[in-house]
Amino acid sequence: MPRPTEIRLQQSSRQLVLGFDDDTSCTLSCEYLRVYSPSAEVRGHGVGQEVLQVGKEQVNITAVEPVGNYGVKLVFDDGHDSGIYGWDYLYELGQKQEANWADYLGRLAEAGHQRVSG
Repeated sequence: MPRPTEIRLQQSSRQLVLGFDDDTSCTLSCEYLRVYSPSAEVRGHGVGQEVLQVGKEQVNITAVEPVGNYGVKLVFDDGHDSGIYGWDYLYELGQKQEANWADYLGRLAEAGHQRVSG
């Protein structure tokens, strides 16, 4: 799997810019990263136990902390900081961003929630 060569937080636009050693790059919103956190709080402890994250439109990342040689911990301004984003997972989030986002919006709609952009 590709490894990151660049990790740049753009707090003003609430985005994380990632570059990888296979010459791919992606820009992921803080909201997207928050709702797809790899933490048990979001993913649950098994299939079907996922917790839909709502109201995260304005969430921002306050810190990007390295975790060994395999990932980063993202600290969000809503207090969430328990997910460790491995390099493979970040790469996957970038590659599957369009499909993941469509899935998230569909799940919000099914649950009767509407995003409030601002």
